[in-house]
Amino acid sequence: MTATVPDAGFDGPTLAVEDPSTATTFAHVARGGADDVDRAVTAARAQAPHLRATPPAERGRALRRLAAEVDGAREELAHLETRDTGKPLSLARAEIDGCVGYLDFYAGAADTLRGETIPVGPGSLAYTVPEPVGVSAHIVPWNAPLSMLCRSVAPALAAGNAAVVKPAEQTPMTALRFADLVEAAGYPAGTYGVVTGLGTEAGHALAAHPGIGSLTFTGSVATGRAVLRAAAEHITPVVTELGGKSPQLVFADADLDDVAAQIVTGFTANSGQYCDAGSRVLVDRAVADELVELVAARAAALTLGAGLDDPDLGPLVSAQHHGRVTDYIALGHEEGAVGTLPSNRLPDTGYFVAPTIFTGVTPTMRIAREEIFGPVLVVLPFDGEEDAVALANGTDYGLGVGIHTRDVDRALRVADRVDAGYVMVNEYFAGGPAVPFGGTKHSGTGRERGLVALESYVRRKTVVVRVGAAG
Repeated sequence: MTATVPDAGFDGPTLAVEDPSTATTFAHVARGGADDVDRAVTAARAQAPHLRATPPAERGRALRRLAAEVDGAREELAHLETRDTGKPLSLARAEIDGCVGYLDFYAGAADTLRGETIPVGPGSLAYTVPEPVGVSAHIVPWNAPLSMLCRSVAPALAAGNAAVVKPAEQTPMTALRFADLVEAAGYPAGTYGVVTGLGTEAGHALAAHPGIGSLTFTGSVATGRAVLRAAAEHITPVVTELGGKSPQLVFADADLDDVAAQIVTGFTANSGQYCDAGSRVLVDRAVADELVELVAARAAALTLGAGLDDPDLGPLVSAQHHGRVTDYIALGHEEGAVGTLPSNRLPDTGYFVAPTIFTGVTPTMRIAREEIFGPVLVVLPFDGEEDAVALANGTDYGLGVGIHTRDVDRALRVADRVDAGYVMVNEYFAGGPAVPFGGTKHSGTGRERGLVALESYVRRKTVVVRVGAAG
């Protein structure tokens, strides 16, 4: 059993769930509030002592059972995710594969959490113990809903906690379906709770709840600030991922054909709606024109359509977000940048934006500094390595960086100097569940993925013992 608030059958306020490919409503979910959050947290707290007492090996076996349940439902989940978000079906399938990967990885990592003994001298013993926080809270974004859920819930369960999730109001469906899979995997009631609702209502109530021991949030900087303020009331530790304006640095010796493919993937995957989208290209002036031609040709060949038809690009997630992205495109032209005229055919319905590339961009333009979160690329030429690094570091964000060069020495020098949490060389969107991920500056705090993520879901207790002399 799982602790969930009532779904569409709930006799109370509801929220419409829309298919952005068609701009039509296909479901309704409960508009949960503070009372629903409190019930979910109370159920989780009741289960927390049992979870804490569960041996790490059993936690691992439970996660493997859950991974098997998700694996068995992968096609259903992918279709549901595609309808909810509009993303291409093949991308949704890949993200469900990633969910299975997170569950499998942390199943194997459940028994790696351990303390240490510390030599403090004769007559004393000092040691540390990792203890679960009890109830972990997770506020999940709309761009990759189930993938982001599994990314944080899997280590929370591995560490011996219960979890309460508030999915994005735009995309709640897979978080609800996941509750059934948690139950089928044999987890006791209260282990996983999901409260659907608005961020300003259910999300705020969860972040501010005194019964949670940690909070993981992925979303915008503005919402992240509100979440941090709410959590600060009870000094709740928070892991945040707050977006980016990630650059891809292209040096003149790079393989430009390969780089063009990496760049197009970097700014159009999920229609540019990834926090680490490679939305800025910083390129050696000597090859800038050639690279832009290659990128533009590849972008123009991409197909746009309903996610279930599995095009290259699906729609943006909502009418509101579509308006935001198109406003930024208009702003780019107003600022004096030169935008491509996309030749991609747009569907007649849905929230679609064709890939747009801006040249003639200067570092002070808003389109060069602010996160757009759509298939929009800005190109800035550089003159030398110093200039490239300065441009890369010239925003408030510090999430991802791509470096493209055949010179290994240069790649390592630049990787050392860029102010970002995640650096990729000659490949964009590289890594996996075992590789820590997170940002610097306004891109967030803490790290997800990898063994280090487990530390976000435990408290370290230190014990110092005086050892008496014999006899």
